[in-house]
Amino acid sequence: MPLSKLQATARVGDQAYDALHTAIVTGEYEAGRRLQIRDLAADLGISVMPVREAIKRLEEVGLVETQPYRGAIVKELSRSELLQIYAVRGLLEIEAARLGAAHVQPEDIAKLHELYTQLREAIEHNDVIEYLNLDEEMLTIVYSASGNVVLMEQIRSLWDRCRIFKIMGARGDLSADIIAKLLEYQPALIEAVENGDSEAAAKVTEASIESATQRITIALEK
Repeated sequence: MPLSKLQATARVGDQAYDALHTAIVTGEYEAGRRLQIRDLAADLGISVMPVREAIKRLEEVGLVETQPYRGAIVKELSRSELLQIYAVRGLLEIEAARLGAAHVQPEDIAKLHELYTQLREAIEHNDVIEYLNLDEEMLTIVYSASGNVVLMEQIRSLWDRCRIFKIMGARGDLSADIIAKLLEYQPALIEAVENGDSEAAAKVTEASIESATQRITIALEK
């Protein structure tokens, strides 16, 4: 699907980055897709320079790589690299859950319940992208309560790098077992937050990441 043309602005480079970033993390641009600069510039209605800059920034955050004879492509993570990312996610997110669980405010707990209802509806409609957006929004509430901005920034960066594979792990025929796993951990995390139980929140987060790693590993083997 062609990209939408951008509005003329002094920040056209940022807009180009945002447009390409969105196309990648939503799965519209799949792993291995070539990013042909002139075609992208034509789709966006801009010159090639901002597109080159956007691709360079995407390469810096690990979403794009340059290969001989192919140029820039949406990065294809190896099995080992993906597992390494999830291992680091585990370290950071378990700590973020532990630090944040005891500090989530009552109004945010109410928001968590609201988001979980929406998340269930997204799964019922087989809307994987919305499911992932809502899941990350829920986690952001909990992790941000830690007060550690740098920790949250690093977690978001890792979410972006493995988003394509999170989509892969959730897409396809959603059997009852898969749906149950996709909806298993959020209620337990909400309960831990409501009780201010940092250790329970950490354990739920650890189990959730382990489960996601297993689903994606299986998807990569198909």
